[in-house]
Amino acid sequence: MPTYLYKNIETGEIYELVQSMRDEAYTAHPETGVPVKRVLARPGISFKGSGFYVNDSRKSGEGGKSGGSE
Repeated sequence: MPTYLYKNIETGEIYELVQSMRDEAYTAHPETGVPVKRVLARPGISFKGSGFYVNDSRKSGEGGKSGGSE
């Protein structure tokens, strides 16, 4: 199950809460009952560089043309 970040509205403290993607966002902390709001977080992965292309993983001499017509 994914982990979401929630911010305590009163104090500004950030919590990590685990919940199903199908569940509605919490409006109160499940243990303490204080009001919280879900905040966005950066993803855990980032791709840097010129990019990734289909031909980066092909061996030389393979493919290049699609064989749809004769």
